[in-house]
Amino acid sequence: MLPAFGDPQRLREIDEQLARSPDDRELLFARACALDQLGRNDDARDAYIAVIRRDGTHLGALSNLGTLLYNAGYRSAARLTYAEALKHHPRDLNTLVNLGNALLESNDLYAAREYYERALVVDASFAPAHQGMSHVLARIGETELAEQHRRAGFAAMPVTVGAFRGAGVPVPLLVLSSVHRANVPLDTPLDDHTFFTAKLFTDYYDPELPLPPHDVIFNSIGDADVAESSLRAAMLLLANHGASAINPPERVLGTGRAEMARRLCGIAGLRVPHVQELHRDDVAQIESFPVLLRAPGFHTGEFFERVDDRAQLDAALARLPGDRILAIELLDARGSDGAYRKYRLLSIGGVLYPVHLARSSQWKVHYFSADLVRTPESIAEETAFLQNPRASIGDRAMHAIEEAAARIELDYFGIDFALDAQGNALFFEANATMRAVIPGPNEPNDARRAAAFAANAALRELVLRRSVRARP
Repeated sequence: MLPAFGDPQRLREIDEQLARSPDDRELLFARACALDQLGRNDDARDAYIAVIRRDGTHLGALSNLGTLLYNAGYRSAARLTYAEALKHHPRDLNTLVNLGNALLESNDLYAAREYYERALVVDASFAPAHQGMSHVLARIGETELAEQHRRAGFAAMPVTVGAFRGAGVPVPLLVLSSVHRANVPLDTPLDDHTFFTAKLFTDYYDPELPLPPHDVIFNSIGDADVAESSLRAAMLLLANHGASAINPPERVLGTGRAEMARRLCGIAGLRVPHVQELHRDDVAQIESFPVLLRAPGFHTGEFFERVDDRAQLDAALARLPGDRILAIELLDARGSDGAYRKYRLLSIGGVLYPVHLARSSQWKVHYFSADLVRTPESIAEETAFLQNPRASIGDRAMHAIEEAAARIELDYFGIDFALDAQGNALFFEANATMRAVIPGPNEPNDARRAAAFAANAALRELVLRRSVRARP
């Protein structure tokens, strides 16, 4: 068994020492770290701030506070805290990469690149900086340079280990990951108060080596369009060790956009678009418009273009990276009110969980950017869907989604869809990269918050049920 990371006895000893030396900054910092390691987030935050008030340049307190804020969802405050640390310690590698990572997650790609580059000036072999650079470069279409940084970053560090900040004995979790950022986001549901997580990047891990200690394996590689090599490496790794994983990689392989459209054709009540993967040089052969073009492996609307006629084709293609292009039939998702909608259900352990309904005046609908989600009408409509999806979308569409989920046969994945005037579900996509985002403190829809918590709790329970200790 792995020991708990936090140590209550250590905290008591520090408190006894502070009773004698209440202004000792290093003791105060040690106390903040001990609280952090025990998962007492609010107390740790206040303790780090107490150190910073005494010493505004304290690297450990600033850096750790930034990470605590980031993990708690206060991303803007975390970036400011990391930036303050770098004002006083401009060559600190971990803080440079932490700020780069925070900017990357906020889609500020060129600012993130600057901090990774600064880290590599300090240490040209620093693997986490190479890893971050590979993600930035892939996102901006510099694929060859991205691959160079992948090799430098992940070959040197194919396994990363998180902290455990709970009480008692953790559940050792092994997460199989891709270097292509094609992974299921797991940090929220699989928290560090319960799980001690090792993340293994299958592309660069020697399959003959022993696996890190684990009670359960989760294959988080979810995007088959960009991570086929990662999935095949995961299959070899599991086969070599006689191991099994949640979301078996051989099943995820069949969930690329074009393959999924073929698999789900013929389901009553489900309209599935025609999807064709083309080489860039063959896109000019497209004859039917409007059409959607997208670069495989990108999400949240990145490198995704609507082309209404042939005159727009060259300009749209020029904005897309890579040689592989997906041409997708456009399904009109407008309702009778002229607004576009996108529903999302997560399938977790064979049960469907509604997580959101986004409503927008634009054809490209994503919840974070949809401009109509906060209107009273949208909140009421979304609440009805979250509380009773079958009544909201109708039996015909719900039966179609249930049949599609049964064909996909994964332990965890999401389905995005809309409705047409006849009550059919208009299929957009289904894959394992989707998640239920916990809304921020200003979320006006209590039903959305409850739905996100329910879906995350279901995923957590699924992993716990599959762990060694849960087996008879």
